[in-house]
Amino acid sequence: MQAKPTKSVNVELEKAIDRLLKEVMKDPNATITDKTKVIDRALKLEAIKQKMDEPDEASGFDDDD
Repeated sequence: MQAKPTKSVNVELEKAIDRLLKEVMKDPNATITDKTKVIDRALKLEAIKQKMDEPDEASGFDDDD
């Protein structure tokens, strides 16, 4: 029996979104649209991370039968 590979979010992606969020929020010239787009990306990443942590979420997709 083969062990399932551990799923995780790309660390570089997390760092890039975190850095972008900090930069855009500090930028006085950034529009509210710019800021909300970056916030949306950060929230989507967190949602993906939470889904990956749920043990039964999408378990049927990895079946090779």
